[in-house]
Amino acid sequence: MERTLNLKCLISFLFLTFVIKGSCNDSCPLKSLNIVQTKTGNVIQGKPEWNVLVTNNCICSQSQIKLACKGFQSVQAIDPLILSKNGDNCLLSNGHILVDSDSEAFTYAWDTPYPFIPISSTTGPPCNRH
Repeated sequence: MERTLNLKCLISFLFLTFVIKGSCNDSCPLKSLNIVQTKTGNVIQGKPEWNVLVTNNCICSQSQIKLACKGFQSVQAIDPLILSKNGDNCLLSNGHILVDSDSEAFTYAWDTPYPFIPISSTTGPPCNRH
């Protein structure tokens, strides 16, 4: 009986170790950055205002989050510490960390929502510990 219990505990421990390590895999997939856009109802210079919420759904922190933003335009100024455009890429939060379930939001005004797509990020703890 005791041997069976010890074996069950060992199997459970190994399984949980595999699940935790497997869910991290030393980096966060870009699809773990969830981007949701909604109309705020405000109109800026004749254009609807859009709220963008970027959420880190990885258990690990992510920084240096870059979004593809070729052709992105706004008649409303965006704080460059929240979203800065450099060529065809935009850097979120000045490169600062978004921990698990943390979000960053910004607004812009244009005729249609822009299809922001994550193109890169740097994974931090706990996943990058070796």
